Amino acid sequence: MPPAAETEHSPSRPRLRAAAGAAVLTGLLFCLAGRLAGSYPFGPRTRNIVDLGQQYLPFHAYWRTLLTGESHGDLFLNWTSGFGSNFLGDFGTYLSSPFDLLVVLFPVDRTELALYVVTTAKIATAAAAMAALLLTLRRGPWPVAAVLGTAYALSGWTFNYAATVPMWLDGLVAFPLLCLVGEWARKGRRPVLGPLVVAVAWFANFYTAYMATIGAGVVLVVRLLTTDDTGSDRPAVTRTGAAPGRASGAGTATHDATHDADRARHGDGRLRDPDGPDGSGSSDGLDGPDGSGGSGGPRRTVGQRRPRLAALLRAARSVLIGIGLAAPLVVVIFLATKVADPTPPTAFAPAAWTDVLARFLPATASVATPALFIGTPALALALTLPFNTSVAARVRTGWAVAIVLVTLSLQWEPTHLIWHAGASPNGIPYRQTFVLCGLLLMAAWLSVARGVPRPLALLGGAGLLVFGARAAAVSRDIDRWTYPAAVGAMALAVLAAVAALLARGATGRRARRLLPVLAVGLLLAAQTGEIIVTGKRTEEQQLSKVSWSPRVGPWHTDMTRAVAEKDAWPRHRTDPGEVPGGNDVLLVGGQGADYYSSLTADTYSRTLAGLGFGYFAKGRHPVSLDNPVTDAIFSIGTRMRSTPKAELAVDRLPEAGITVTDTPVPPLVTVHPTDPRPRTSAANAFARQERMLGHTVYEVPAARRTDAPDGTATLDVRCPAGSEVWFWAPEYQGTAALADGPAVGFAGRLPAVLGPMQRLGTVPATGAVRIRLLPEDGAKPRLKLPAQPVGCLERQRLTSAVRDLTATGATEVRTTGHTLTADLPAGSTGTAVLAVPRISGWRCAAGDAPLAPAHSRLGLLAVPLDGKATSVTCSFRPPGVRLGGAVGAAALAALLATAVLHRRRGRAREGRQEFTARAHRARSPEKSAV
Repeated sequence: MPPAAETEHSPSRPRLRAAAGAAVLTGLLFCLAGRLAGSYPFGPRTRNIVDLGQQYLPFHAYWRTLLTGESHGDLFLNWTSGFGSNFLGDFGTYLSSPFDLLVVLFPVDRTELALYVVTTAKIATAAAAMAALLLTLRRGPWPVAAVLGTAYALSGWTFNYAATVPMWLDGLVAFPLLCLVGEWARKGRRPVLGPLVVAVAWFANFYTAYMATIGAGVVLVVRLLTTDDTGSDRPAVTRTGAAPGRASGAGTATHDATHDADRARHGDGRLRDPDGPDGSGSSDGLDGPDGSGGSGGPRRTVGQRRPRLAALLRAARSVLIGIGLAAPLVVVIFLATKVADPTPPTAFAPAAWTDVLARFLPATASVATPALFIGTPALALALTLPFNTSVAARVRTGWAVAIVLVTLSLQWEPTHLIWHAGASPNGIPYRQTFVLCGLLLMAAWLSVARGVPRPLALLGGAGLLVFGARAAAVSRDIDRWTYPAAVGAMALAVLAAVAALLARGATGRRARRLLPVLAVGLLLAAQTGEIIVTGKRTEEQQLSKVSWSPRVGPWHTDMTRAVAEKDAWPRHRTDPGEVPGGNDVLLVGGQGADYYSSLTADTYSRTLAGLGFGYFAKGRHPVSLDNPVTDAIFSIGTRMRSTPKAELAVDRLPEAGITVTDTPVPPLVTVHPTDPRPRTSAANAFARQERMLGHTVYEVPAARRTDAPDGTATLDVRCPAGSEVWFWAPEYQGTAALADGPAVGFAGRLPAVLGPMQRLGTVPATGAVRIRLLPEDGAKPRLKLPAQPVGCLERQRLTSAVRDLTATGATEVRTTGHTLTADLPAGSTGTAVLAVPRISGWRCAAGDAPLAPAHSRLGLLAVPLDGKATSVTCSFRPPGVRLGGAVGAAALAALLATAVLHRRRGRAREGRQEFTARAHRARSPEKSAV
């Protein structure tokens, strides 16, 4: 925090030191917070909160198998999940970050540790990038930049949101990098590297990269409005009216003149940086509160509008080319979202301002309010900027206005929709708050980079902080650790400020050396203490408030081994059944219905729901259904069933006994009549299963319902003796049981949860069946049932159906990464039906015919047969691959053209300088031409 004079001629050295220091410090603090919370890998408690355990862990496990060549699918198609799903879209959503490649370095049973390392690496990289950016915006003490970079990477947004949604962390890394791209555009530098950085950011995670791009645009506009340098093609006119190059007699500005002038001091002992307070030649004014820099010259350079417009155009060029380079993936994701299962519309409700203010404080956690904690000392420094008269008025005004407008944009629905690409998200509504955290830390840096602010500025910032903290006291987000942590951090920050102020006026050599070190140490202690407390308390609150999955344990490893032993793909599928977490088959192997993704196809979700499957996450997480008819439809010949040995716990590894059942099922490709007469038009799951199977296997009796005064009910039906009773009540919450059978739980809760059909028992010899219904207290609706909730399965009919379908079905099935080929009996007519959902991207053909968009039969792939073809082939190509590839090729051509033009212009400038300019020693300012 004290004034720092750089001794290196190259500003890259302090940037490297700050970046390295921030990365190391961030990694240590993140791990320490987890250690104190007792979470994996430093303790027994699970970290698998909500989607971390249900999506990211399984997807990373599958990504490892794909990278090592152990999966059945490829980058286009995932044969493991959802009976065949679009993997390129999932790859772009969850796995396209370069950091995710690290999973291949870990053993197959250490995916949980690999994901933790990936998460930590992303957070540490974000800290390094922000620290480097701060020193690009303005020179200053690199240890302070490192501390503020750590504050950015370990903000409340990271702990509360992104640490358990690792794909969002790529946006955290992208924001400071995209701000650097804006700086390069402003200076007319790195026209090739800039688009490449944009491309990597959008490729890694386009969703948060979109938000980071908006934030970087805000930073660029503020920089253009508050700095006097506008590009490198034309030297800026100095405040005395002469171009730096002309003042020295050279064609360009010399480093020596600015480097020597950098050592000049004002009467108050503060440094003046004629090379620009940003360290890159910008002149945003340090010395005069009017923005004049303390001289009588003009406040701004001559003819700035054109260079500013040129800078904006350069930035737009970098962004457009970069997005174009990422288009082969971005277009695929975009089109996949168009056919994904739609979630119910969400109305944005802004948080109370007291809750918003509370989220600036430590140890607060909520998914309904913006996570804005950056550390109380860092926040206090940011709040001093409007009062810091050592910084130019237009700089203070520009940054203050930008921060206020961005803060307001979080709370206004039209701008909320802009931040989230036009759709209010389900779940966390403040996903863009990492941008505001970054802006606040940039403001803190601009205020402190050239020394601790003057006492009046410190008092002004402290006053705003106290006001906000008092107003936030009524918020429900305040934790018992919030105010103790904030007060302790501020006490240390005050001591740091005192040490820095004393260092400014110190005369002794030892004091001048020790006091700055003490000030930085106290600031570091204040920030790190709050960060550790916030990280610890956030993890503890999350485990107590939201759903979680247990750690990967013996249950998963035993199931993985059992599935590997029985896997017979593509002869038939092997379904591992229910395993703790979600996306079970991605984690343990096999081929099943379970699939949880933001891109779950609407066709797939609706098809399975109609057959009696259940789902979570409002339709985007269909789960396995243990039903012999659907097993026959989808060729599930081996089914695993688990019996837990103990209840799941946050601090205990899950264990279960596993049983394996092999059942004869038809092949993946079966042949059906072209126009089968519907056996029934009933709109119930039993009838839909029969239509898809092509055979009648259920008796669906009319049920007589009797409601009791206590809220319970009974259903009376008659079925064939010995048949199996299946109960289908997708919205029912409660238990159902036969007269002498165990109670079976149902947990339908639309629109979030759809309950699957379940087996209740066997019909007695009398054929009379009575089902007792006991709804849960407070369940809404209490007893809403379908018109025909009971189906009685006759196993003999199912066995006959399987035998017929096997006899006429494929004799052999072969699969590659994204292609399926089946040999059929000679003379097959009708329709070949593949036990694969008809999602967008499939093309099929019979025999040697060219591939064409696939037909659909009741939601499954279908290929018409004419009796001549003896094989069918289907291949999957994710929609958007061709369009994205074309856009990417055009962007690559534009990038190459930009590189060639930049190279030619560079050579032309060098040629002009060689024949028209001579190098001279820098003249003193008094001798410069006016």
